[in-house]
Parts: sequence; structure tokens; C-alpha cells
Amino acid sequence: MKNLKTALVTGASGGLGLEFARLLAADGYRVVLVARNESALRDVASELQSLYGAEAHCYPTDLSKPENVETLLQQLTSDNLSIDCLINNAGFGDAGYFLDKPFSMHREMMMLNMFALTRLTHALAMEMKAKGHGYILNLASTAAFQPAPAFALYAATKSFVLSFSEALRYELRQSGVSVTVSCPGPTETAFHDRAATRTSKIMQMGMMKPEVVAEQAYKALKAGKRRVVHGWLNKILAMSGSFTPRDVLIATTHKMMKP
Repeated sequence: MKNLKTALVTGASGGLGLEFARLLAADGYRVVLVARNESALRDVASELQSLYGAEAHCYPTDLSKPENVETLLQQLTSDNLSIDCLINNAGFGDAGYFLDKPFSMHREMMMLNMFALTRLTHALAMEMKAKGHGYILNLASTAAFQPAPAFALYAATKSFVLSFSEALRYELRQSGVSVTVSCPGPTETAFHDRAATRTSKIMQMGMMKPEVVAEQAYKALKAGKRRVVHGWLNKILAMSGSFTPRDVLIATTHKMMKP
């Protein structure tokens, strides 16, 4: 990577976001930490400063609210923080059937998983392009590769992230800005507590450690790769959608995802 100095990580208070922050700090970055939980962010910042001597800035905010995304961008400008590396990690899911959930929850998911990611990417990629260098890592999921009844909206948001990231990468191919999309399968984080997915069959097939997923994604980012799917089983599941009849694929995914 080209002497990048400042990295922004969303969802940085725990799980994959915390692991990305650790990797970046160990690599000599000034790290901008964004998440809802201010106390947890402060703890992460203290750890990064203590272990790596890293400069860490905390911006506690709820990115599912569009006005907060705009405020964050204004704060970065006011604080003279030019972002060279963007890790769009924040997101959440919720298992269950679409009509059984309130639309307020669906809206929050779409705003966080898609709008916030897209707005931050648009604003910060513009700056990166002007400088002639930059790296963007967007977190999708193996759920992006097929429709997922009982996890329908989450899978759809991650399909958006995958498609958007790969297309944007091509658009920026001569700009010096590289876009990588990470597609983890089940990973041992608090995501599954909020999503209520721990009882689904796909979780019983095993979960990867967040530090392993983060390290693989970070290596792919540094290498300028287009996409990384984590774990051999997840690679097989992701590939299966290209040769499995659609009706069979959807029914099978439902069996794996339903509570």
C-alpha cells in the first residue's frame, strides 16, 4: 500500500471492526473509529494507543440515520482528517420472515447496510481520487450470492454491496483507488446475537474467528484484490449458486437459514 496514513473503520467497537482497527494500528495508521457505543470506542482507542502507539479518533454516532452520516463527513473535514483507507464494516441482520418484522427495522437495516456505506464511499472516494490513491474495503457476505428466505432483506443488502463494490472497482481502475469486497460466512461476533441466527443450520456448520477473517480481508485489501470469500466451505457455497437450479438454491438456503 502507498504510504497510507489515515484509515476510517465503521462498526469499530467490536467484532470484525475491532480486528480491522488493530491491524491498521499495527501497520502504523492513524485510525478513525466510528460506532454507536462511545464507551466501547474509547476502550478501543485506548488499546490502540497503548499497544501500538497509534493515534485514534473516536466518532460515536448511529450511521443508520442519514443526517448522522452527513455530520460525520463534516466533522472529518473540520478536524482536517483526510481518509486514505475506508473500511465499511458496520451493518446488521435480523433472522425471520420479512412480514413478521416492523418496517422501521427494515429501514434501519437498509440505511446502515446500504445508504451509509454508499454515502461514505462516494464522499471519501472522491477525495482519494483527487489524491490519486486510496483503498476501500466493503463488507458483504456469502449471503450476497443467493436469495435467502428467512434472511431476505439482509441478503439483498449484501448483494447490493457486492455488486456495487465490484462495479465501482472497475470504474476506478485507472484512478489509483482500489476497491475490495469481503464476503465472510458465519463469523464468531455479536452480529449473530442481534440477528438471532445462532440456532440456524448454517451456524452449526461452524464459524470462523473474526481475527482470521479480518486478517484475510486486510491482506486482500493490501494486495488490491477485487474480492475475497473466506474459508473453503464458504467458497463452495458461494460458487454453488452458479450451477444450482434457482428454485433448488432458494429452497436449500431457506432450510439453512430458518430459525
